[in-house]
Amino acid sequence: MLNSLRKNFVWSTAIVFAIFHAGAIAAFFYFDWKPFLASTIALFLLLSWGIGMGYHRLLTHRSYVVPKWIEYFLTICATLTLEGGPLFWVGTHRIHHQNSDKPGDPHSPRDGAWWAHILWMVYGTANHNNTGEFMRYVPDLSKDRFHRWLNTYHYVPLTVLGILLGFFGGLPWVLWGVFFRVTVGLHFTWLVNSATHLWGPRRFETRDDSRNNAFVAAVTFGEGWHNNHHAHPNSAKHGLAWYEVDITWYQIRLLEMFGVATKVKVVAIDEKLRQEAA
Repeated sequence: MLNSLRKNFVWSTAIVFAIFHAGAIAAFFYFDWKPFLASTIALFLLLSWGIGMGYHRLLTHRSYVVPKWIEYFLTICATLTLEGGPLFWVGTHRIHHQNSDKPGDPHSPRDGAWWAHILWMVYGTANHNNTGEFMRYVPDLSKDRFHRWLNTYHYVPLTVLGILLGFFGGLPWVLWGVFFRVTVGLHFTWLVNSATHLWGPRRFETRDDSRNNAFVAAVTFGEGWHNNHHAHPNSAKHGLAWYEVDITWYQIRLLEMFGVATKVKVVAIDEKLRQEAA
């Protein structure tokens, strides 16, 4: 077991994570209100636009349709979170839905809470996303030249952002706008893999351990209503009850109201929710 873990240890991923965590801690020694506030706003925009609206509800589940230039913009936003390229993220998440909390799930807490949170990316073959076996999960994206290019060079937008922040703002802006923001955003996203399969109520009897977790929903702008999502994976709306705040959905709905987003899929409110609201 230990020999297998050592063999599959991904040093490049571990080193990058270590550097970003160190940079996030260093940011507190260079505190400045302007980069701190800017990084907080960017944390919301890039997680909600990039991961929630882009990688997850648009590219993975095709819960709605937008013009290609908006799809590409949301994808670039997602790469600024350091969560990998579009083919890697989408393929991994589709595998998770197929094998959720069963053998083959890349990040199930049944293999350990820390495995689900971070270790699955440091050990094993989770990052080997260029095999034929993996690519069959992303046939739609693999036909798109832009998505294929960005999957290979997903680090370029974040690198360019870091250079620009360093040139115009100096070290505090780099530490807060890149290292701190990215590190916090990663942990918020990873909570969906770990915490929402461990803690929280279950509205629907799904075949996995998915749960609705209000805290995770708050810090991921709606992604924490995970049991709702696993019960209805193609729904663009994750917060199904009136009190389940889903900021990412509100933005998709706004785009729909202005005619920008079309073919928006929303699960109908069923008897279970009507009884709950009564």
